Amino acid sequence: MTEHLMSVYNRAPVAVHRGEGAWLFDADGNAYLDCVSGIATNALGHAHPALVEALAAQAAKLWHVSNLFRIPDQEILAARLVQSTFADVVFFANSGTEAVECAIKTARRHHAVRGAAERVDIVGFAGSFHGRSYAAVNASGNPAYLEGFGPRLPGYLQLRTEELDLIREAIHAPTTAALIVEPVQGEGGARPLPGEWLRQVRDWCTEAGTLLIYDEIQSGMGRTGKLFAHQWFDGCEPDIMTIAKALGGGFPVGACVATREAAAAMTFATHGSTFGGNPLAMAVAKAAFDLIADEGLMRHVRRIAGTLRNGLDDIAERFSDVIIDIRGKAC
Repeated sequence: MTEHLMSVYNRAPVAVHRGEGAWLFDADGNAYLDCVSGIATNALGHAHPALVEALAAQAAKLWHVSNLFRIPDQEILAARLVQSTFADVVFFANSGTEAVECAIKTARRHHAVRGAAERVDIVGFAGSFHGRSYAAVNASGNPAYLEGFGPRLPGYLQLRTEELDLIREAIHAPTTAALIVEPVQGEGGARPLPGEWLRQVRDWCTEAGTLLIYDEIQSGMGRTGKLFAHQWFDGCEPDIMTIAKALGGGFPVGACVATREAAAAMTFATHGSTFGGNPLAMAVAKAAFDLIADEGLMRHVRRIAGTLRNGLDDIAERFSDVIIDIRGKAC
């Protein structure tokens, strides 16, 4: 019965009862191969023993204390994220949208404290998706998500990834704070950006003092066979990156990671979260990270991805009248 729920979802007529690995089961015992994975979230499958154990152990000890106190697993997971990326510092949130909010605030405040408060513009791209909060939908490249919610916020610009001259001009504009981009667009159609594009944008941002934000909420945490999609290419590291979804293996958690320079202005009381980085989320995310970051698992992902891609290419060739192309980040 869904009459008491807001009608914002077009739900499938399946009431999931339990999950096991890659499979879902309804109350009648019918099995479904889960190709949705909680929208790119359950990277380790359902009820992974290591995650169940981590959650149960932490649930018996401590659920929530807020960030008024040290949370040791935050410090451990932050160190592991820093060791595995370009970043120096981490802010933990509850979702990808919140991570994007932190990234935008970090970028704008970075310039404000340096005497360039006019640098507020966020350059994004058509087809992008960065979340459902008011700021995040303005940063996204889908105008339909703004319909009926009032005027578009100032300070956001969407371009197309092929408009290189306009991108360079926007990056060097005196009011631009940051450029935000998904190295592989998710909702925009599984469209990967080439390394040459990412390196060019990185170079332009460095020239202009504009911060580069990667949204790796969907493409990160091993989904492309590297821990993060941009790590397939050298010389294109961002200043700020957002992470969520598979970071918790299905448990709600997000993170905004950044270089120390980019985040230097995020000082006491400039940002916060009641539940972000809570002990339950950190215990599960720490266990999930250790499993996903293992190079043996990444080799397995790349091997399976190659098999899947070859099979899909074969199907596309045999049914070329129906299938236009196969998209995704090739390993």
